[in-house]
Amino acid sequence: MKAMPVVFRSEYGNIEGLMVEGQATKGVVVTHPHPLYGGSMENNVVEAVVRAYGEKGYTTLRFNFRGVGRSEGRYDNGRGEQEDVRAAVAHLTQLGMTSIDLTGYSFGAWVNAKCIDSLRDVRRMVMVSPPVNFLDFSFLKSCPKIRLVIAGSEDDIAPPAMIEKILLVWNPESELKAINGADHFYWGKTGEIEAIIGDLIELEG
Repeated sequence: MKAMPVVFRSEYGNIEGLMVEGQATKGVVVTHPHPLYGGSMENNVVEAVVRAYGEKGYTTLRFNFRGVGRSEGRYDNGRGEQEDVRAAVAHLTQLGMTSIDLTGYSFGAWVNAKCIDSLRDVRRMVMVSPPVNFLDFSFLKSCPKIRLVIAGSEDDIAPPAMIEKILLVWNPESELKAINGADHFYWGKTGEIEAIIGDLIELEG
């Protein structure tokens, strides 16, 4: 199905997004990489995540953080961006979604992690290349909602060996999948991201 433009209200202004309606009451919010380095909802990894969930019948919502594209406001170093995530989850809840995943890539994974404890409507979180070698994740302790972390074997911003150790603190029952030959940008490797997420959905629903 075709992605439809949507606008929802965050703390200080309107946020633009793209939504594809699924066939059930399951939905996912997908967040993008760092706004100051060109990150947006049009990112190739974000689009791969959207495809993976869409193929399984999920309603997908990706959006531009404040100050990106037509989203109002300005970059807020991860603070205001948490409000944008909460607003996106609330938007899906208002549409009748009763089972919501939260998936973020790079900076988006960091922002999601910072607000996951306040998101009661989110049942599961997937992280793609959480930038553990670039941003501080020391705030994140036991988080059973983390079910899957994906990283590239050549990713120096989210090194799999570093993530493997930290994951014991985050959620030792979560799975880490390293994509061989991929760096932080996953050029030519996004199909593998889709397959890994598809396998998770097949296993857990």
